[in-house]
Amino acid sequence: MARQLDEQIVARYPVGQRLRVLDVGMGQGTQALRLARAGHEVTGLEQDPTMVAAAREALSAEPEGIRERMRIIEGDGRDTGVHFLPGSFDVVLCHGVLMYVEEPDPLLAGLARMLAPGGLLSLLVRNGDALAMRPGLTGDWAGTLGAFDSTAYRNRLGLDVRADRLSTLTATLAGIGAPLQAWYGVRVFTDTAADDTEAPADVEALLACEERAGRTDPYRGVAALLHLCGVRG
Repeated sequence: MARQLDEQIVARYPVGQRLRVLDVGMGQGTQALRLARAGHEVTGLEQDPTMVAAAREALSAEPEGIRERMRIIEGDGRDTGVHFLPGSFDVVLCHGVLMYVEEPDPLLAGLARMLAPGGLLSLLVRNGDALAMRPGLTGDWAGTLGAFDSTAYRNRLGLDVRADRLSTLTATLAGIGAPLQAWYGVRVFTDTAADDTEAPADVEALLACEERAGRTDPYRGVAALLHLCGVRG
């Protein structure tokens, strides 16, 4: 997904331009730190105190220049209007968050308002059109049948969450003034791997296959996750 995001950034901004980035629901700060290391001004917004502590610890180990380019705010992603003025950011990330939000439209509308004209909105969501793939590939036939007509599922943390369909999000993004410009599949071949699986020796080959599948039909349509990129009009 990082390669996909970089592709969209490079396509829209001059190389070397320092962008204002907001990472909503940044978790432990993996993407936020990566972008700060690349020279961008990054703000991370996260409501889980444990994740905030982990992100701050990771940031503390970075060189001073990177620490100065990144700030961390503890807060709810649905309250972006409380923390920031409209149009404050060139790029807004919301990765792995929507599945925990029962009514995502107000959150998405708030994120779009944070974007400057021409700004990039990057979403990573569970693919509601492919929920039957994981149980089907693991031989859970009852779960597979139930997944065809549902956007609800239980994740690996044991939480009951929801998925999003590409068609629904396409309409939503158009409605909030950040129409879809590109979309990718994420975890086409590797979704059934256990969380503690060690990276294979040929990890670059694996990443090349995932990257190719993530932009190629019909493979991207059955990916576990979708990466959607909208652009503020």
